[in-house]
Amino acid sequence: MPDNTIRSNSEVVLIGAGIMSATLGLILKELQPDIKIEIYERLDVAAAESSDAWNNAGTGHSAFCELNYTPEKADGSIDPKKAISIAESFEVSRQFWSYLVQQNKVPSPENFIKSVPHMSFVWGDKNVEYLKTRFEALQSNPIFAQMSFSTDFEQLKQWMPLVMEGRENNEKLAATHMSIGTDVNFGALTRSMFNYLEKLDGVSLYFNHEVKKLNQREDKSWRIKITDLSTGQKRKAYTNFVFIGAGGGSLPLLEKANVPEGNGYGGFPVSGQWLKCTNPEVIAKHQAKVYGKASVGAPPMSVPHIDTRVIDGEKALLFGPFAGFSTRFLKNGSYLDLPLSIKANNLIPMLSAGFHNIPLTKYLIDQVRQSPKDRMQALREYLPTARSKDWKLERAGQRVQVIKKDEKEGGILEFGTEVINTHDGTLAVLLGASPGASTAVSIMIDLVSRCFTNQMKTPEWEEKMKNMIPSYGKTLNDNPELLAATRKHTAEVLKLNN
Repeated sequence: MPDNTIRSNSEVVLIGAGIMSATLGLILKELQPDIKIEIYERLDVAAAESSDAWNNAGTGHSAFCELNYTPEKADGSIDPKKAISIAESFEVSRQFWSYLVQQNKVPSPENFIKSVPHMSFVWGDKNVEYLKTRFEALQSNPIFAQMSFSTDFEQLKQWMPLVMEGRENNEKLAATHMSIGTDVNFGALTRSMFNYLEKLDGVSLYFNHEVKKLNQREDKSWRIKITDLSTGQKRKAYTNFVFIGAGGGSLPLLEKANVPEGNGYGGFPVSGQWLKCTNPEVIAKHQAKVYGKASVGAPPMSVPHIDTRVIDGEKALLFGPFAGFSTRFLKNGSYLDLPLSIKANNLIPMLSAGFHNIPLTKYLIDQVRQSPKDRMQALREYLPTARSKDWKLERAGQRVQVIKKDEKEGGILEFGTEVINTHDGTLAVLLGASPGASTAVSIMIDLVSRCFTNQMKTPEWEEKMKNMIPSYGKTLNDNPELLAATRKHTAEVLKLNN
């Protein structure tokens, strides 16, 4: 019987058509224009999972308002390091996106990014004191110098009139405000990037194609077995480098790659839902992303926030997310994803992580059991005058939090993004969730540095990196003048408030 398998050769294979693969593909084509890249996506369109606008908060995660990036220590102090790092990374993303716009590689920036103030909002003596301490720890750094703090009732009404409706002026309230926050439609940005990539010589993009097997050969290259889901046609792709950026689908593919670096990794899926406002009059009253404090035991992705969104030119208002539990690793995945991911090498880390995160399990059970009345009660903590008839429940995206081995605990649950690469630099995998998309450019530059080490040391690649990222190799928080110039430039190109 004849073998009808299609065979192809490339230097790079990207698995998953989300923001990470789009970013990596564009960076590599800029650094080496003749590089041959193949991209495989199991769905019929790019950015349909985590990168899609309705599957994430659209917050340009810059640590301006997300309190989980500045946890309070036992002594009441705040360490700003993580927040500074994330803010730096978002500035790098702004530079790269500005480069793409200036070079006409993506269309008008209004399609994917808008200025929307970022705010943190708390109530109660203890939380107000925490927010003030956080403000002082952050605002002393150049990258947060524009942050304002207030407990003044009238000032808070100016910043967030809808949130303040129906409140008494003797309530103990506080907020911080950053006017240079953004709302990002990562779905629109990702699809624009792929539209450009697809037109370049040496780039092939395949939708409805699912990766079934990955095998590393003796010469360290990879053979990937793929099925065209629409026709059943089999493919074999041969490549020198593989990047797995498939969101929740990355862990099963890492397991299929069967590399020692993947041993001990597991995943814990968390689903989400939004309350979406249906009343245009209410939507018009709010113009900010207002983040609160997470409940005890809640994962960072479940920090409550009331969000102005601009999607496909229309203003929207969301509240949430409300967490839930599903054994799927993708919104369009299988209920068998979680059980099939449990292997001998990650069983102990997964059991240990589960034992050490009983409050999270309890939190998720409580969230799943919530009634519409419970969800409205949560919303009214942020919008006291909210009416049930103005809101409807929408399904959000699916996230898979990373579980990994730990010498002390046996296994720990991580709430960030993590890049794993083989020691030979031929395979890299991105696991985890927030702040993901917002910091994609920094994550992918780091990945290129790890996996294309020799090339990154050449003057040619270094010059091209500085062309794309003018601040490349420098720390903006340590260079206030460069920070100001960079923000001014990217604000002009992306048509944002500086």
